[in-house]
Amino acid sequence: MFRIGIGHDTHRLTEGLPLILGGVTIESLRGAEGHSDADALAHAIADAILGALCEGDLGVHFPDRDPRWQGADSLQLLARVVWLAQQSGYTVVNVDATVMLERPRLRPHIQAMREKLAQTLAVNTNCVSVKAKTGEGVDAVGDWRAVTAMAVVLLGKTDSKV
Repeated sequence: MFRIGIGHDTHRLTEGLPLILGGVTIESLRGAEGHSDADALAHAIADAILGALCEGDLGVHFPDRDPRWQGADSLQLLARVVWLAQQSGYTVVNVDATVMLERPRLRPHIQAMREKLAQTLAVNTNCVSVKAKTGEGVDAVGDWRAVTAMAVVLLGKTDSKV
């Protein structure tokens, strides 16, 4: 048995903050603003897994009003979501994700993102696709005011007790 989930996340960009995507810190004049480390890519993937499990979203499991999650490492949050999937009898089969960011260019960082995400998701790197797009000067992404990520995840049942 398989389950598919889709996730989405957007964070405002602010000068002086770090830009972390897929667990990789990227040199940039602007970084993402958020309660945790604001890793929009990790958040979108986590939301996709939670959606496939019909378990709500990140806000249900890690509320932004809870001080425990202030500045949290999003890969650790993603690891907890992967654990939840495993406890429900599912593992990640593959992920397809897209990050939308006007600048900096992400191509030099894609492989490092794939490797960190694959390790966290407990899959081979060839099971994690990360693509990067610009906003072509349109909307908040194109105006370099926001970073957005979307992800689709396929989960597979780990046992035959369906």
